[in-house]
Amino acid sequence: MPEAPIDPRVDIGHVHLKVADLERALGFYCGVLGFDLVQRLGDAAAFVSAGGYHHHIGLNTWESMGGPPPAPGTTGLYHIAIRYPDRRSLGDALRRLRGAGIPLDGASDHGVSEALYLRDPDGNGVELYRDLPRSEWPRSANGELRMITRPLDVRALLAEAPAG
Repeated sequence: MPEAPIDPRVDIGHVHLKVADLERALGFYCGVLGFDLVQRLGDAAAFVSAGGYHHHIGLNTWESMGGPPPAPGTTGLYHIAIRYPDRRSLGDALRRLRGAGIPLDGASDHGVSEALYLRDPDGNGVELYRDLPRSEWPRSANGELRMITRPLDVRALLAEAPAG
């Protein structure tokens, strides 16, 4: 364990994903999820974001053009997690996925968050989630965080989505 904890202002700025087909990846991240394309470098790389940031997700084919997804049982990225600001916007993400025919691998209520799990076109794990207010997080009698996993009511979540 380190002597002192990391500065609490540190956060994850972006993730870079190796993809086999840049057009296909952009179709998912921009066309389905709704990220903005910030910059594109031919068929080699693209940078997408929400809210005008320089990039939240980098997509590149530098070492992966035309390649297969990672084999099951190997090390690597488990998933990227994209945090939505509220339940309505997470419901909108679910509406977009349904409209594009993209299946979910799962949907969970963790007590601290509500999450949708799926795969992008390259087989990368993607979690779309929203945090619940800290005051609602489940805790033990002595104050320790007690995350849970139970099914998320996706019908109720979808009902909160704005009309598309």
